[in-house]
Amino acid sequence: MQCDKHIEEVLGAFEAKVPVPVPDLSQLRSAQTRLEALRRHHLEQVAGADLTRLPGLDVLAVQRILSEVGLDMSRWPSEKHFCSWLNVAPNHRISGGKILPSKPRKNANRAAAALRLAAQSAMQSKTAIGAFIRRIKVRLGAPTAINAGAHKLARLIYRILKFGKAYVETGQEAYERLFKERAIRNLQRKARELGFQLTPNLPSAVVS
Repeated sequence: MQCDKHIEEVLGAFEAKVPVPVPDLSQLRSAQTRLEALRRHHLEQVAGADLTRLPGLDVLAVQRILSEVGLDMSRWPSEKHFCSWLNVAPNHRISGGKILPSKPRKNANRAAAALRLAAQSAMQSKTAIGAFIRRIKVRLGAPTAINAGAHKLARLIYRILKFGKAYVETGQEAYERLFKERAIRNLQRKARELGFQLTPNLPSAVVS
C-alpha cells in the first residue's frame, strides 16, 4: 500500500536511540516472518524499546503511531497533554455522581485510530490491560471501554518514549488482585468516614 510505504520512509529518517542486536532469522522460514522481525528490530532501535510488547500493538500499528506522533515527547508537557492531543482522554459525563457511558470524540488522528484498534484486540487478551478494558465494558459499554484502553496504551507509549522504560506485563490475575485490594481500601475508608468498621467474612470452619 502507498500509505504503508510512506510510513516506512518516515520511520527510516529516525535515528536509532539504542543499539539492538539483529535477531537471528535462520529459524524463520517464511520471507514475511523474516521481514516482520526486521521491522520490529528497526522499531525497537528508533523507539528505544519494543512497543509491540504492549497488548494489541503489532508492528504495523506501532509504525502508524510513530509516523504520526514522532519520537520527541518533549512537545507535550505531560502524558495528559499527549492524550488530549490524540483525543483519547476520557470524555466523562456525570449524572448523580455516576459516570455515564459516552462515545469517543471523533477525529482524523491515525494514531488514535490505531490505538483504539489495539485496545479492541487487547480486550480479548489475558493481560492486565485486557482485564481493565473488560471491567470498563461491563460498567459503561464497549465504545467507552475501547477508548479507555486506547487512553491507557497512549499513556504507556508516552512514558516508554520519554523515559525509555520497557513495558513489563503483570498479567490478568495481578490486575484483578490489585483491583480487589484497592476496592477494599476504598470501602474501609468510606466505612471509617461513616463511623463503621469493616469485618472480613471469614470462611466457616469445617465440621468433621
